[in-house]
Amino acid sequence: MILSEDITALAGSVRSGAISAEALVQVALDDIAARDPALNCFTATFAENSLEEARRIDADLASGHPAGVLAGVPFAAKELFDVAGRTTRAGSKLRLTSAPAERDAVLVRRLKAAGAILLGVLNMDEFAYGFSTENAHYGTTRNPYDTARLAGGSSGGSAASVAAGLVPFALGSDTNGSIRVPAALCGVYGMKPTFGRLPRTGMTPFSASLDHAGHFARSARDLAAVYACMTGADADDPASVSDPAQEASTAPPDWQSLSVGLVGGWFRDGATEAALAATDKVAAAFQATRPVDLPEVARARSAAFCITAAEGGNLHLDDLRRRPAEFDPGTRDRFMAGALLPANALLQAQRFRRWFQGQVAQIFTGFDLLLAPATPCAAPLIGQDSMQVGQAHIPVRANLGIYTQPISFIGLPVISVPVHVPGELPLGVQIIGKPWSENLLLDVAARLEAAGVIGFVPPPRPP
Repeated sequence: MILSEDITALAGSVRSGAISAEALVQVALDDIAARDPALNCFTATFAENSLEEARRIDADLASGHPAGVLAGVPFAAKELFDVAGRTTRAGSKLRLTSAPAERDAVLVRRLKAAGAILLGVLNMDEFAYGFSTENAHYGTTRNPYDTARLAGGSSGGSAASVAAGLVPFALGSDTNGSIRVPAALCGVYGMKPTFGRLPRTGMTPFSASLDHAGHFARSARDLAAVYACMTGADADDPASVSDPAQEASTAPPDWQSLSVGLVGGWFRDGATEAALAATDKVAAAFQATRPVDLPEVARARSAAFCITAAEGGNLHLDDLRRRPAEFDPGTRDRFMAGALLPANALLQAQRFRRWFQGQVAQIFTGFDLLLAPATPCAAPLIGQDSMQVGQAHIPVRANLGIYTQPISFIGLPVISVPVHVPGELPLGVQIIGKPWSENLLLDVAARLEAAGVIGFVPPPRPP
């Protein structure tokens, strides 16, 4: 179907008149209506508004007005991004009585300004606290490659909708791995830029010092095209940063001169053979044989847990006191634990964070990129309580991000790239860069894709 084309081709078809924006949006809406019930990606669609916006774009083109680089391209957003006139539920029923958003989130506004058309909002773990998108209120999002399996989370609806071809790209958020985990399990590209690179204005917070905005796509080219439309600081997000000098300083070097490290230790202990093989396949493309061990990774993950829980618990403290029964049980107890965390633990976690950031920065003086698995295994079954990592059986919902959490803990930019083996479930590999090296990451992903090392493969029997 036409939605399988890349974003640049779709927008070009709309601008040339080969297809109208209205027809493109109608195709997508019809496909969502027919196929999404089997996947549960969307929590709401905006048919009337999206068709109206498509007609406006068609009218502008007919009048000779220029159209944006994403003209007529449908997209969707994780349900924690504000949409003007709609209550932002963030996967919770606690927000059902909240006032509707007065305006779109800044990233939604920027994408619309580029001509993209918002079709709806997508399922997620409640308040983004989870790695599985098993939502007690709105149901579980299913993996397009096997609907008996998880899509990952917390941006599961975003990743699954892109993998299934319901939309060409989608917005998500990543605090501890919520873009990279579902991207890996659903076999698509997922980008988590440097902390502060994309503004979070109009995005429901989870953990303000760890939250990142990002996106999903089916190709490296699409990932880059969407990213280019979203960058730039926003004064309403105090963490938002835009420094052209930093971006210029990370212009892609000569491919042959790249120094790429293969992260070992924690990031390989316990991973399945398939997850390690996927990572090694990408490493072989760089002839990356230099092992890298990040120090005290287990402590980094523990510190990330402490900060996440404490900031999240503080944010929801009033509702935890007054309305605890209305939370998803899978998130409530962890928020409560965070709200009760001793101040000493939080302070120690923050001190350790600064130390760990300095240690990894020192490692990056000898490397341009690091490689690591995105998840320890392929998509677990829905309802599966535990998974084996090494010799231990650990809970699925809290631990699918075991390899992503230490990286977002210090705000590094990462692209999770898909590796497919015929007949097997997809897996993802994290390509990790220095702060502000997004251009390099996108260039590397495009080259690996062109070489056939990585790439999206459509689900064999889509629902």
